[in-house]
Amino acid sequence: MERNLWQSVSVGITTAMVGFTSSFAIVLAGLTAVGATTAQATTGLIFLCALVGTGTIWLTLRHRAPLTLAWSTPGAAILVSTGAAEDSWPTTVGAFLVTGSLLVLTAALPRLGRLITAIPAPLAQAMLAGVLLSLCVQPIAAVIDTPLTVGPVLLTWVVLARFAPRWATPTALVLALALAVLDVLGREETLDVPSPLFTFTMPSPTVSAVIGIALPLYIVTMASQNVPGVAIMASYGYTVPWRESLFLTGAGTMLGSPAGGHAINLAAITAALPASPGAHPDRQRRWLAAHAAGWAYIALAVLTPTLVTLASAAPAGLIEAVAGLALLGTLTSALSAAMRERTQQLSVVITFVTAASPIVVFGIGPSLWSLVVGLIVWTIFASKKTPSDPQER
Repeated sequence: MERNLWQSVSVGITTAMVGFTSSFAIVLAGLTAVGATTAQATTGLIFLCALVGTGTIWLTLRHRAPLTLAWSTPGAAILVSTGAAEDSWPTTVGAFLVTGSLLVLTAALPRLGRLITAIPAPLAQAMLAGVLLSLCVQPIAAVIDTPLTVGPVLLTWVVLARFAPRWATPTALVLALALAVLDVLGREETLDVPSPLFTFTMPSPTVSAVIGIALPLYIVTMASQNVPGVAIMASYGYTVPWRESLFLTGAGTMLGSPAGGHAINLAAITAALPASPGAHPDRQRRWLAAHAAGWAYIALAVLTPTLVTLASAAPAGLIEAVAGLALLGTLTSALSAAMRERTQQLSVVITFVTAASPIVVFGIGPSLWSLVVGLIVWTIFASKKTPSDPQER
């Protein structure tokens, strides 16, 4: 029994470590891109970890199931592509608050959830792929600019992606942070980790921020995190308390928004770790692994100021390169899912290139416009007869 308990705890710690280290650089880049200072981004990351951990502990104790939460990694990528809002950080924080409100409304109004799932999945995946593209090219650009710094990180990631894919990004991040320390020591400087003085911002949502940040953040969180998270848990025989989970993550997002927390949601990729037989032979006891992951996230919240300090000291482009590497798998999955609908490939491609473009119209970035344009083209071509139509034979 003790061996199985340790097995669950170790899997839980691994779940939190993989979830955190594989997307830490992405979330940091996203918060910084939309106007957060280092102190504000640090506060946001601390609260995200604490909320994810607390929510996971609550769900596992209440339902005795391996239910895990996570922060929205695709949502952070949306922030990178969006850039700073019109009135910078307070406006962005207001958009985070609206995102949380929409998640709560989805829990209260099932029709709203059905409206989101009515968006053709290939378009949602094409939008995500377009948003990710600018981030995923960063490793190539960085290795050209600073080959001696980024090259070892890129090589390490490639080798581990072949032999130990789960640890490829975490190891690349650790190596990048180690290189940051060496760079600072080489300049004969010191690394000072500031005390975590929490900085809070009064949310000040605007129409452009709601449309340009909150809506894309909500859509991509639902389509790329919550819905797949439910499907992954179902594949292991577990039923997710859908409305309760949406309410919990929505309320948590609202609570964390003044601190800079952009969005929390059901875990998707890492959800499989505590739900699998590797967490415990008895499926009724696998919740202990997810429970341990919750406590591990709270511990990671304590380490966040140190990690942000190291990331801030890294040579230019290094952390961004790690973020791009971390998203390559997500980009691959998004492109694959987007192109499955062969009769609508034009609308998918138009959605993709629009999302990848730098356009800003009426203060609204490309994420939402890509869906608008894609839906229009999708509707036009939906009435077009395919070669399989008997009337065309």
